[in-house]
Amino acid sequence: MAKYFDVHPDNPQPRAIGQVADSVRQGGLIAYPTDSCFALGCQLGSRDGIERIRAIRQLDDRHHFTLVCENFAQLGQFVHVDNDVFRAVKASTPGSYTFILPATREVPRKLLHPKKKTVGVRIPDHRVVQALLAELGEPLVSSTLLLPDEEEPMTQGWEIKERLDYLVDAVVDSGDCGTEPTTVIDFSSGEAEIIRKGAGDTSRFE
Repeated sequence: MAKYFDVHPDNPQPRAIGQVADSVRQGGLIAYPTDSCFALGCQLGSRDGIERIRAIRQLDDRHHFTLVCENFAQLGQFVHVDNDVFRAVKASTPGSYTFILPATREVPRKLLHPKKKTVGVRIPDHRVVQALLAELGEPLVSSTLLLPDEEEPMTQGWEIKERLDYLVDAVVDSGDCGTEPTTVIDFSSGEAEIIRKGAGDTSRFE
């Protein structure tokens, strides 16, 4: 049964954040809010967590997982970013964007796109997630909490708790979340390619 954490959206309680981080460190899978919509998250090296995300969402091996990072210093450990791409990404973060970039050796092979050797990265503009990332000291492996055969993600923490109670280890609720996922920009070729139009404005990449 999943633990339920009611976390203040502007002043996240350190004790609750610490307990959620402990769950992640112990290999747990969490459902948590972001600046776009709810997501599923697990520890970077958690093979079990990644497989559980795949099972819940029924994903194939071509799915791009996202490393949700606290800041640019952390992001730079996991992807290769040249100067032009750096400026474009920097201007759009933190925010509701996911960028697909060539991965460094720090990224577990299981997270990579099998042919491109790329991974998604993002820096969210959400105080609860930022507090959790600061406590963890490493990125969260994440994927939008969009269930198979459903057109929109769930927006209520209590609803996620009811439906995924035995599939996740913790649900973090800080109020209503949006239904629009991040805008996805693929920079793996060096040029911006809009893969998905979402919550982030695409005009600067068009």
